[in-house]
Amino acid sequence: MIQTKRVYERAAKEDGFRILVDRLWPRALTKEKARVDLWMKEIAPSDELRKRFHHEGMNWSEFEKRYKVELARNKERLSDLKRLEQEHGTVTLLYGSKDEKENQAVILAKILKGKK
Repeated sequence: MIQTKRVYERAAKEDGFRILVDRLWPRALTKEKARVDLWMKEIAPSDELRKRFHHEGMNWSEFEKRYKVELARNKERLSDLKRLEQEHGTVTLLYGSKDEKENQAVILAKILKGKK
């Protein structure tokens, strides 16, 4: 099972294996409090794409399209996520964004669930 959760929310047993999928470590959050099992920054959007989305006003559909292109070049990391889901049963993709619907973890979860 793949799920998403904001990294600032309290960790729960139901989260299973917790993977941070942001390129940058979340502000003002200690590693102990975040309770991240794995920081997979290599699967996060590139710095250029992240900046265009967050700072230059790129719309969501364009961001999603471009991020999927980046992920298509990073199939090894997607395979790693699928393997971790098989090993742990439940994997929670953690993100720092305040937006629960428009962030890279949502896109990753869709892809891993086969809902491109």
